[in-house]
Amino acid sequence: MAHVQLADGVLHYQLDGPADAPVLVLSNSLGTDLHMWDAQVAAWSEHFRVLRYDTRGHGESLVTDGPYSIEQLGGDVLALLDALDIEKTHFVGLSMGGLIGQWLAINAGHRLLSLTLCNTAAKIGSDEVWNTRIDTVLKGGRQAMGELRDASIARWFTPAFAAAEPEQAQRICQMLAQTSPEGYAANCGAVRDADLRDQLNHIQVPTLIVAGTADAVTTPEHGRFMQAGILGAEYVEFPAAHLSNVEIGAPFSRRVLDFLLSR
Repeated sequence: MAHVQLADGVLHYQLDGPADAPVLVLSNSLGTDLHMWDAQVAAWSEHFRVLRYDTRGHGESLVTDGPYSIEQLGGDVLALLDALDIEKTHFVGLSMGGLIGQWLAINAGHRLLSLTLCNTAAKIGSDEVWNTRIDTVLKGGRQAMGELRDASIARWFTPAFAAAEPEQAQRICQMLAQTSPEGYAANCGAVRDADLRDQLNHIQVPTLIVAGTADAVTTPEHGRFMQAGILGAEYVEFPAAHLSNVEIGAPFSRRVLDFLLSR
C-alpha cells in the first residue's frame, strides 16, 4: 500500500503499468474507492502508467473535517502528481471524479494531456438533495451508509445488470457502506457547491465525454451540455446507468483507450 503525505494527512494510491509509460490518473466516484477501476487496469496498464487513488474521505485516504471543495480535491491530485514527480498526465474521472477533472482542466490545464469525463456533469444535483443526504449520514452514521448502499444499486446499475451480475453490483456498492460517514458527507459538500457550467469554455485539453443512456444521476443531457461547452469535445453514450465502467466494462475500456492512444 502506497501513501503520499499531504499537509493534513495521507492520500492512498496505487500504480500499475510500465514505469516509463505516459501516466493516466483515474479518479473515483462519490462513495467508492480506487478498486472501482479494477476492470480497466489490465487493458489500460499495457499502454499507460495507471495511477489510481482514494479521494480524500474515501478508502484508505485521510478523513478531515468538511465540507470539502472541488478546489481542495483538485489540489490533492496536484499534490499527488508533485509528490510522484509527474509533470503531465491523462485524466479519467467518473461522477465526482469528473468534477475534479473539470476543475483541473480549468485551473491547471497545463498538467493534463487529455481529459475523459464519465457519467458526470458540470453541476450535479441540487443543494436540497445534498443537504438532506449530508444530514442523513451525519445523524445516522454507519447504519445510514448501509441504507445508502442498498439504495445505490438502483441508481448505479440498470435492473438487468444488477440481476445478471449481483455479486459485482454488491461488491461495488459495498464500497459505499465502508466509506466514512464524515468523509462521505464532506465530499457531498464538495459536489453540492461545485458549479462549473460557466467555465466549461476554459477547458482547452482534448476531451472525451462518456454518458450512460440509463443514467438518471448524470444524464446524457448533462453530457451533451458539457460537449457543447468544451471546444472539440467528443461524446459517446453507452447502454448503462451511472457506473458505466463497471456495467459495460469491455466496450467502455476499448472506447476510452482508443481516445487515449489518439492523443
